[in-house]
Amino acid sequence: MLPPFLKACRREAVPYTPVWLMRQAGRYMEEYRKLKEKHGFQGLCKDSDLACEITTHAVERLGVDAAIIFSDLLLILEPMGLSLEYAKGDGPVIHNPVRQKKDVESLRTLNSHEPVQFVVDAIRKTRAALPENIPLIGFAGAPFTLASYMIEGSGSDDYARTKRMMREDPDSWSLLMDKLCQSLILYLNAQVAAGAQAVQLFDSWVGCLSPMEYKAYVLPHTQRVIRNITPGTPVIHFGTGTAALLELMKEAGGDVIGLDWRVELDTAWNRLGDVAVQGNMDPTLLFSSPEAIRKEAKRILQQAGRRAGHIFNLGHGVLPTTPVDHVRALVDAVHELSVRGPTSEARQLNL
Repeated sequence: MLPPFLKACRREAVPYTPVWLMRQAGRYMEEYRKLKEKHGFQGLCKDSDLACEITTHAVERLGVDAAIIFSDLLLILEPMGLSLEYAKGDGPVIHNPVRQKKDVESLRTLNSHEPVQFVVDAIRKTRAALPENIPLIGFAGAPFTLASYMIEGSGSDDYARTKRMMREDPDSWSLLMDKLCQSLILYLNAQVAAGAQAVQLFDSWVGCLSPMEYKAYVLPHTQRVIRNITPGTPVIHFGTGTAALLELMKEAGGDVIGLDWRVELDTAWNRLGDVAVQGNMDPTLLFSSPEAIRKEAKRILQQAGRRAGHIFNLGHGVLPTTPVDHVRALVDAVHELSVRGPTSEARQLNL
């Protein structure tokens, strides 16, 4: 029998709404902070035993319905030829950003998973360590989001360099997308082969684009990646600030469309139609009281109703100073409020 998370990915009936959280293993946990202080962020990502420990600890601590492997979106960029540093306080920095056609041409395409073997090993070890009823999610950055980091060299407020390459140098943009797509397909399928039972594609920065730009410069490439993931593997397609792009994201592909908190779940789902959805509590609500957290969880569950295919999550990742007890309170509330059956909580939801 499939666990509730995998059933929801397939829009099958579930005994309760499954819940997991982006960044559920991270800086808000004291145990993680201690490991990071000792080993550094990249050290944690590249040590498969530590990545396994961090991933499984979060599941045990929170009682969530799925694990997501502890890793980072940008690790795939190093074997492609980029110099990546996680600067303290500044986030990821690429010291040799891709700005011209010759930069794109010099990039390598991943043709083996050996350069990211540490991720493959972490997934294999984590799958073995998790209970059978807890699915493991692998992940990668989507082509646009990775390209934006490669071009900008770090995060950006306006992504002006990225948009300039898209518009003014379409040949370089197409070549960059081709190399990223080839690399991502290999990378994600290696994760699936190692034991990931679903994958999430993070398009964290694609909300900076207009629908026209998305359709012309992004959709075909994201679609190519999703269509080439190992058949039968549920794919979650997630972006932030994407209220204007939801229908196009569905066209690009994915069994589940991730929603951020800037859209109402029921309105967005009605727009999307026959697809599962994931989301979409504002992460800042986890700084509120447990009572307020429960109230907001109830509101979102009411919007989902009993419609098959809802996975509860935040609209983005858990924030660094979030109280762990509040995160656990959310998970417990979702489970209690969404249980299918003649319970008082379920009746309160009018489900």
